[in-house]
Amino acid sequence: MRTSESVKHALVVLAASMVALTAAKAAAPRGAGPAPGAAAPAATPQAPRRGSPASERPPETKTPQSYPREQIDAGRTVFGAQCGFCHGRDAAGGAGGPDLTRSPLVAEDVRGDRIAPVVRTGRAAQGMPPFALAEADLAAMVAFIHDQKAQVDTANGDRGTVDAADLQTGNAEAGRRYFEVSCSRCHSATGDFAGLAGRVLPLALLQRMLYPRPIPAGREGGAPAPVPQTVSVTLPSGQVIEGRLAYRDEFTIALTDASGWYRSWPIGQVKFTVNDPLQAHIEQLARYTDGDMHDVLAYLQTLR
Repeated sequence: MRTSESVKHALVVLAASMVALTAAKAAAPRGAGPAPGAAAPAATPQAPRRGSPASERPPETKTPQSYPREQIDAGRTVFGAQCGFCHGRDAAGGAGGPDLTRSPLVAEDVRGDRIAPVVRTGRAAQGMPPFALAEADLAAMVAFIHDQKAQVDTANGDRGTVDAADLQTGNAEAGRRYFEVSCSRCHSATGDFAGLAGRVLPLALLQRMLYPRPIPAGREGGAPAPVPQTVSVTLPSGQVIEGRLAYRDEFTIALTDASGWYRSWPIGQVKFTVNDPLQAHIEQLARYTDGDMHDVLAYLQTLR
C-alpha cells in the first residue's frame, strides 16, 4: 500500500474505532449497581482476543544495531537467493516462511549470535534446511535482516490489507514481452495459462507467480497439486536409481522409488542430480524488479 493511502487507511480505521467505542458506551445500560452487601456477579471468563499478526507491533529490538550500507546491500542479494523464496524478498514472510521482522529470535539477536546457528543447522521440524554460507555472506545476511527489522520498527503504523488498486500498476504490454523472454519456455498464454485470470484472483495470482508452492486447501487461489522434486542417484557400480526426492541434507540423499521403497545413501559415496520443476521460479525471484512483477501480473490478468 502506498504511504499516503496507508496513512489515510489508518486514520479511517482509527476514527471508526473511536465512533464504535463511543456508541457502545452510550448504549450500555446504566443500572443502580448491586444492593449494599450483595456480592457482585462473577465475571464470565472470556478467551483472549487476538488479531492478525500484522496488526500487532513487532517485538522490540533488544540491542539496536547499525551496519554499513554496502554490507546490507550484499546481504539483500544473499538473502534473496537463499531465503527469499520462503521468507519473502523483504524478510516479511513468504511461502511457508515466517515474517522475520516480527521474530522474537531476530529481536534478541546481536550481530548473528542467534540467527547464525539457526541458518547453519536449520530447523528440520519446520521444514527449514541448513545453509552452508561463507562467514562474510552470513554476516551480510544478518545485517540485511536487522536493517529490514529496523525499518519496520520505525514505520508509521502497521501493515493493512492489500488494496486491489495497488496491484493494478503494471504495463501489460511490457509484461507480455517479459513473459515471452523469461516464462514461455515452461508456460503458454494459449495453453496452461489460457483463462488464468478468470480462475485466480489478482492477489492470489501474484502470490502464486512469485511463490508457486502448493496453497493449503480453503485459501484464496485454490490448492494446486504439489510439484514433486525428483532425483537421479548414480551408485559406485554405475547403477542409476531414480525416484521422488524424499530427503536431502549435507550428509544424506534419499528418494522414494517407483515401487514405494525409501532408499538413502551418504552423499560422499554417490553422485546425484536433483530436478526441481519450480527451480526456475526460485531463480527468477532474484531477478525480478518491482516493476517487472507488476508488469507480468498486468499481462497475466489479460488472459481471460
